Amino acid sequence: MTWTEIQSEAELRELLGEVMPRAATKERTRLHERDREWLALSPFCILATSDAAGNCDASPKGDPAGFTHVLDDTTIAIPDRPGNRRADGWLNVLANPHVGLLYLIPGRSETLRINGRAKLVREAPFFDEMIVKGHRPHLALVVEIEQIFFHCAKAFLRSSLWKPETWDAGALPSHAKLVKEIQKVPESVEDLERYYAPENYEVKLYRA
Repeated sequence: MTWTEIQSEAELRELLGEVMPRAATKERTRLHERDREWLALSPFCILATSDAAGNCDASPKGDPAGFTHVLDDTTIAIPDRPGNRRADGWLNVLANPHVGLLYLIPGRSETLRINGRAKLVREAPFFDEMIVKGHRPHLALVVEIEQIFFHCAKAFLRSSLWKPETWDAGALPSHAKLVKEIQKVPESVEDLERYYAPENYEVKLYRA
C-alpha cells in the first residue's frame, strides 16, 4: 500500500483551501453571556490533555447540567468526582498545563470549545458550590481561558448522533463481557454484570 503523507502547512492548505471567513474570526478570549448560558446547560464535556512528551489523553467529564463553575470572564473550574483513580488527565496537567475542552448539550449539534491553561486546586471557597448529592469535590481543575468559540454542527449531523433510530446499544457485548474478554480480571462475568448493573453502579457515582 502506498501512502501520500502531508508534511507541511502549504500542502495542507493546497488540499483544503483557506479558512472560511466566519471561522477565521470566531475565536474569542473571554466568555460571552451565551457561553455562560451554554455552560449552565451542559452536563458533559471531553477534556483533552497531554504530558510533557506530547502523549495525549481525552477524558469524559459529566455531572448535572451547569457542573462547570464560572469564576469570571476568563476562568472556569471543573470538579473532580470519584473514579478509577488512574488520574491520567490530572497527571498530564501537572506536566503540561495546556488543555482543550469540548462542551455538549444533548440534542444540540453545535459544541462549545475552550482551550487554555489549567491547574489543579485542592481547596477553594467555590468548592461549596460544587456539592452534588452531598459530595464536595476534593479537587478541581481550574482553566484560564485562552481561546473559546462555537463549533459547527456538521460532525453531529453526519454521524446522526442524536437520532435514536440510529442507536444500537446491543450491537456489542455488555461492558462486563468486554472487560472479562479484554482484561485479566479474577471476577466472573456474572460478578461483573452485577457490579456494572445500573442499580448498583449508579449508587457509587459520588462515593469516594
